[in-house]
Amino acid sequence: MNEATFIKHNKNKWEDFENYLKNGSHSHADKLAEIYIKITDDLAFSRTHFPESQLTPYLNNLASDLHLSIYKNKKEDSFRIFNFWKYELPEVMSTSLKYVLISFIIFLLSGIIGALSAAHDDTFVRLIMGDQYVNETLSNIDKGDPMAVYKQMGQTEMFLGITFNNIRVSFMVFIAGIFSSIATGYLLFTNGIMLGAFQYFFYQKGLLMTSVLTIWIHGTLEISAIIIAGAAGIIMGNGLLFPGTYTRLQSFRHAAKKGLKITIGLMPIFIIAGFLEGFVTRMTGMPEIIKIAIILGSTIFIFIYFIFIPLKIRLHGVHTKNQFLQNEKLQPET
Repeated sequence: MNEATFIKHNKNKWEDFENYLKNGSHSHADKLAEIYIKITDDLAFSRTHFPESQLTPYLNNLASDLHLSIYKNKKEDSFRIFNFWKYELPEVMSTSLKYVLISFIIFLLSGIIGALSAAHDDTFVRLIMGDQYVNETLSNIDKGDPMAVYKQMGQTEMFLGITFNNIRVSFMVFIAGIFSSIATGYLLFTNGIMLGAFQYFFYQKGLLMTSVLTIWIHGTLEISAIIIAGAAGIIMGNGLLFPGTYTRLQSFRHAAKKGLKITIGLMPIFIIAGFLEGFVTRMTGMPEIIKIAIILGSTIFIFIYFIFIPLKIRLHGVHTKNQFLQNEKLQPET
């Protein structure tokens, strides 16, 4: 069965389910459970046969809405936030890996361009980083403490400031998708240019390894999260630019919801990155083995949670929320 035939056979059913939810008929848990099972069956079929289609995120969103309706009155709602990171976000990421790759490639290439530009133009780093930062860093290098910039502010003040700024940047990268995925790509490009020039500056001074073992203590989580936020922005932008078989508004609405889930899911990552930058990065004299352990631990976490688990869900057709509901046995409220 091709996609058009599949949609034609099921479109009216899905619209009926949407109307059922919109009309507020949420008290019949048995009926909702029955609908949920049908939707997850259709979602599994769509994931298997049309993994790149916008039909898959549409059905995933509909299944998510049904899930919320079933459980909105349950005492287990105290675990709602926990279940979001355990079940929902990995599922959303399983249909977003292509966009994560696109975002990563944009960032990587722009970083290379930034480094090459710094290598061929002595004024480029000052243009990108600003004279004040460059002069201050050169002064710190002369004093024998090239990473002293991370010690200037108080720990708590720096933690709060950095965390707020990182969250602001991530939402800017995501929200830029409203103006098309090209806008998000541009923000990724500018951030990549800055990082590439920044790292080459320390390479020129013979301090590349020193900078890597300091900056990437917090940068591993921070940069990874910005790249993933970029994927969320690209998803929203593509929903607007390429509606496929849906109206442009429907496509944009579903893509925006998906991208917002990803961006919100990154908040703990930015908080941890801010904590590391405020309290740990400044400890420049700590043993290199500890620095390497933090960087490797952060890298492994990002890979497992945002790449490996979603890839496993995608390849094996595992529907984690469906398993969760089966474990809960979909007991209706009385």
